[in-house]
Amino acid sequence: MISTIKCQNVTKQYVGDGVITNAVQNISVEFTKGELTAIIGPSGSGKSTLLSLLGTLDRPTTGKILYDGEEIVTKRKKMIADFRFNEIGFIFQQFHLLPTLTALENVLTPVFARKVTYDKEKRAKEVLQQVGLADKMNALPSQLSGGQQQRVAIARAIIHKPSWLLADEPTGNLDTATGEVIFDLLRELNREEGCGILIVTHDSKLAEKADHIITMRDGQIMEDTKGDVS
Repeated sequence: MISTIKCQNVTKQYVGDGVITNAVQNISVEFTKGELTAIIGPSGSGKSTLLSLLGTLDRPTTGKILYDGEEIVTKRKKMIADFRFNEIGFIFQQFHLLPTLTALENVLTPVFARKVTYDKEKRAKEVLQQVGLADKMNALPSQLSGGQQQRVAIARAIIHKPSWLLADEPTGNLDTATGEVIFDLLRELNREEGCGILIVTHDSKLAEKADHIITMRDGQIMEDTKGDVS
């Protein structure tokens, strides 16, 4: 189980029509497994790019990202994919649920083709119950509210018991009250499961509840604030 993620002088460049864009510039920061970290900043500040890099979905142009001191993205693709499956769960703003599958089936999708040591269906039912959807297991996404769909997405992200949850605007498509409920659910998972959580958000009020707040602008970290983990 990975306990720390550390960026060392990380830059991510994109090239288009001969123009180089630094989406992330010379970032050095460390994240600890027990914490809930909020990454905030205006659109285009590099928040989602940083999250993608931390989740091994992309690799830095320069610099290193170390997981308990080990660089993962230089390894073979299968090793990276296995690492991602074992250690990281992803939650997105758009939910990305398959419309023809039930809530239970959607939660099972990450492990359909994987060999695991646990009973897949039993584990899927457990996590749906954990996020408050024990009575919605056979419902299709179209039969669920936005908040319920995001709960399914969270259950899907934690079915394989990852060390880290990476959430990109998980409350962005929800009303304020429902967004607070989802944030509180993530906080509960953070405390009960001990997983590290990184949340990209525009909601400064929600961010204030985090243990660690990263403020970004123009691809750089402008402020790095730590609170008390409780």
